Amino acid sequence: MHMSAASAFPSTKSARHEMIRDLLASESIGSQEGLRARLAERGVDVTQTTLSRDLMDLRATKIRNASGALIYTVPDHDGGLTHDAEAANVRLARWCQLLLVTSVKVGSQLVLRTQVGAANLLASSIDAVRRDEIAGTIAGDDTILVICRSEQGAASVERSLLALAEPGALPEN
Repeated sequence: MHMSAASAFPSTKSARHEMIRDLLASESIGSQEGLRARLAERGVDVTQTTLSRDLMDLRATKIRNASGALIYTVPDHDGGLTHDAEAANVRLARWCQLLLVTSVKVGSQLVLRTQVGAANLLASSIDAVRRDEIAGTIAGDDTILVICRSEQGAASVERSLLALAEPGALPEN
């Protein structure tokens, strides 16, 4: 689930892990001290020992970004690396083409139908692209509820998901 500045969150380990995942996806952070400072700005005060343990739990690694700096990354919910937004979009296009059956917009929500058993995979891929318009997703077996922040946001998300599902929308590898 995408965390924004307006989100309320419990002070649990899993909420902290999600905030770390979100920070590493949206920023280039190369040190534990830098990560601790960003968490503190969001109201989460952790010790260096706890943060070190969190990074181990999240299977964090350091990679070189485009400018050559070493930054932290962790596997995202759909298995890709958090820092790689382009790859997340490619995965979402692939899964939309293979799995998305229909979309029904109801106000600021979308009800997506998928192939049987595929809803969790597609929902994880939707979460991994971290679109600001999306507050969260809930997945069953073959149905996903995408909760958007506005009706316009829902319309925009629906248009882009349906466009990704079209044959030929997938970038050639």
